Amino acid sequence: MPRAAEPDELLRQLGTTSEGLTTEAAAQRLAAFGPNLVAHERQQSLVEELIGRARNPLNFLLLSLAAASYFLGDQRAAAVIAVMVILSVSLAFAQEHRSNNAAAKLRAMVRTTATVLRRTRAGEQALEIPIEELVSGDVVRLSAGDLIPADLRVLAAKDLFLNEAVLTGEAMPVEKSAAAVHGRKGAPTDLSNICFMGSNVLSGAGTAVVVQFGAGTYFGELAGMLVRQRAPTSFDKGITRFTWLMIRFMAVMVPSVFVINGLTKGDWLGRSFYFD
Repeated sequence: MPRAAEPDELLRQLGTTSEGLTTEAAAQRLAAFGPNLVAHERQQSLVEELIGRARNPLNFLLLSLAAASYFLGDQRAAAVIAVMVILSVSLAFAQEHRSNNAAAKLRAMVRTTATVLRRTRAGEQALEIPIEELVSGDVVRLSAGDLIPADLRVLAAKDLFLNEAVLTGEAMPVEKSAAAVHGRKGAPTDLSNICFMGSNVLSGAGTAVVVQFGAGTYFGELAGMLVRQRAPTSFDKGITRFTWLMIRFMAVMVPSVFVINGLTKGDWLGRSFYFD
C-alpha cells in the first residue's frame, strides 16, 4: 500500500527513483496507460445535440396534438403547431451549440502544469509539463499555489498544508507529511501522507510521487459517478411536470367533451367542432 510503504521501498515498487523517471520511461508509460484525464462528458455530434433538444416531453405532446388536428381535418392548426415545435427546437439547438463551443474554447485556453523531475542525458531536470502527461512514478515538486495534479504519496515535506475542500467540504488546512501510515482506518482523505488530485497547496513545499492518475484517482472516481448520474436541471424538471399536468388534464377533458357533445348533439366524434 502506498500509505504504509517507506519512501525508498515505494519508489522501487513504482520503478522510479527520487530523481524521477527518465524521459524515455515516461513516454512509454504515457503511451501504454494514456493521459492523466478524469472522466468528462463526451463531445456530442450535431445530430446528437439536435436529437437531445428535440427529445422533450412537451414537444411530443405538441406533435401529438398536431397529428390529432391533422387527422380530424384541421390542417391549419396542425401546421401551426408543427412550425412552433420546429422553431423551438431550432432556437434551443442553436443556443446550446453556441454555448458549448464557447465553453470548449475557454477550456482550451486554460492550461494547468506540474513541476516534475526527469532524468535526461544532461542529468536531473525540473520540467514544467501539462498535467495530462503525468504518469505513475513521476516525482512532482509542490509549492504554495500548486494544484495537486494526481494522487501523490509524499516523499518529503516542509510545513506542507493543503486545502481539500473540493473533496471533503472542509475549508480548514490539512497538513501532509512523509511518514508512513500503518493500520489506519477511516476515509481515504484522512491519510496524512497522500495528496489527492483536485486539492491545492496553501503553504509549504514538498516532493511527492504519482501513485494514481486519471480515472484511477479519488477525484476521478467522483467525477465518473457525476458523469454517469447526470441529474436533470430545474428547467427540465419544470417542463416535465408541466407536460404531465397537461396530459392528465387532457385525459380528463377530451373524453368529457366527446361524451357531452355526443349526449347533447348526437355527434360522438365531435365533427361539428370542425365543420359547423
